[in-house]
Amino acid sequence: MAWKTDGLTIGCVKGDITQQGDVDAIVNAANAQLRTGGGVAGAIHRAAGPGLAEECRDLAPIKPGEAVITAAYNLPNLYVIHCLGPVYGKDEPAAELLADCYRNALRLADEKELTSVAFPAISTGAFGYPLEPAARVAVKTIRDMTPDLSSVRRVRFVLFSDKDCVTYHRLLDEILGA
Repeated sequence: MAWKTDGLTIGCVKGDITQQGDVDAIVNAANAQLRTGGGVAGAIHRAAGPGLAEECRDLAPIKPGEAVITAAYNLPNLYVIHCLGPVYGKDEPAAELLADCYRNALRLADEKELTSVAFPAISTGAFGYPLEPAARVAVKTIRDMTPDLSSVRRVRFVLFSDKDCVTYHRLLDEILGA
């Protein structure tokens, strides 16, 4: 199922973000040092190979809300956009910092004239951001950024579980209309 807003198509799937070969860039829910780590960052680094860690070394550290872009190396994409989401209950204002992740990632994609980006549910894993509020921030931020985008035409949320997909589908319906 896909939702449309101002020429942007937004989709949502359960899957592996490293297997999204039909998008120009995937987003890494990174740590400040842009190192391998666990979760999404670990999966992306393992699939991309050692070149990614080498390129990331010169870009770190990043702060919550910031985003940087690298080549994708062995991934089936052109780029990886690395965002540091807020640690829930520690990095404040959490909602604004999380929104900055999505805004900054979309700006970088647009600057590179990319047409498609796949996002994980940033900050909802080890960083402890509750899924529903995080998804609400993500969907609203992407909707609000749409008029400012010149090349990005497709966004996909790639989620870990069926439960995550149900939450995102409900919020996409609520915020963008069914």
